[in-house]
Amino acid sequence: MKEFPKQTAWDSPANKQKDNRTSPAGQLRIEDVTKIYDPEGANVLALDHCSLRIEAGEFCVVVGPSGCGKTTLLNAIAGFHDITSGEIYLDGQVLCSGKRSAEPGADRIVVFQQGALFPWYTVLENVIYGPVVQGKMDGAEAKNSAERLLGEMGLMGVSHNYPNEISSGMRRRVEIARAMMNDPKVLLLDEPFRALDALTKSVMHKYLLDVYDKSQKTIFFITHDLEEAIFLGTRVVVMTTRPGRIKKMIEVDIPRPRDYRVLSSERYRALKSEAIGAVHEEARKAFEAGERELA
Repeated sequence: MKEFPKQTAWDSPANKQKDNRTSPAGQLRIEDVTKIYDPEGANVLALDHCSLRIEAGEFCVVVGPSGCGKTTLLNAIAGFHDITSGEIYLDGQVLCSGKRSAEPGADRIVVFQQGALFPWYTVLENVIYGPVVQGKMDGAEAKNSAERLLGEMGLMGVSHNYPNEISSGMRRRVEIARAMMNDPKVLLLDEPFRALDALTKSVMHKYLLDVYDKSQKTIFFITHDLEEAIFLGTRVVVMTTRPGRIKKMIEVDIPRPRDYRVLSSERYRALKSEAIGAVHEEARKAFEAGERELA
C-alpha cells in the first residue's frame, strides 16, 4: 500500500471530532439565493432569489434547461464559489452567504461529471485516500472499510486495478464508493451518469439506490434525464430557464426499495408526464432565447 501525503488542513479538531448526534444530519436550507457572474462586466444573473429546503436523508433531484443554474447552486453548496446574496445552511449552520463563501469540506462530497480518480492509485488506494489523509482512519481500518464497501458495490475483483484498466461504469462506482468512505452529510452528484450508455446507466441506478437505501444520506443530484430523476428521487425540483428560479416541486411517492418494474407503473407515468410538462416549457423558453450552457 502506498504512503499517502499528509495534509495538515484536515487536522482541525472539528474534522476529527466524533459525530454524537442522535438526529439525522444533512438538512440543507437554501434561502433567497442570488448569484450574479461578473457583476462589474457581463452582469449575468444565474440564480434569482432561489429558496429550497432539503430534509436530512432526502434524495433531491434538480432538473432544468442547460444554463439554468443547477450546477451554480451545487457549486455554492460545495464551496467552490460564492453567492451574491442570500444564505445556504447545513444543519442550521450558515455555509455561505453574500458576505462569506463556504469552505469545501468532507461533510459535502461531490461526484463530478468527468470523474476525478487519481490515475496513479489503484481502486482500493483511491477509495481509502480521503479518510487516511484526513486522519479519520489508519491504513488498516480504512482498508477493511473500503473492502467491505467495494464488495457491496461489486468491485472487489478490480480493487487492485488502476482506473484506466476498468470500465466507465466501474469508475463511476468507485467514485461513489470513495465519496461514501468519507461519511459525508451530503452527497452532491453533478450529472454523474451523463456519459454512460443506457445499459450501464441502469446498472448504476441500482447501485446508487442500494447505497441510498442503506445509508439514508442526503443526496443533491443534478440531471437532464427525467426518467432518471423520477426513478431515483424522493422529490424532483424543476428550475426555470436563466435566471434560475424554483418553478415546481414534484413529490415522488413511489415506494422504496425501487426496481425497474416501477417504470411501467401508472403512478410513474403520471409523475413523468407532470415533470415533462414543467421542463418542456422552460426548455422552449431557453431555446427561443438562444441560451447557451453557463453552469
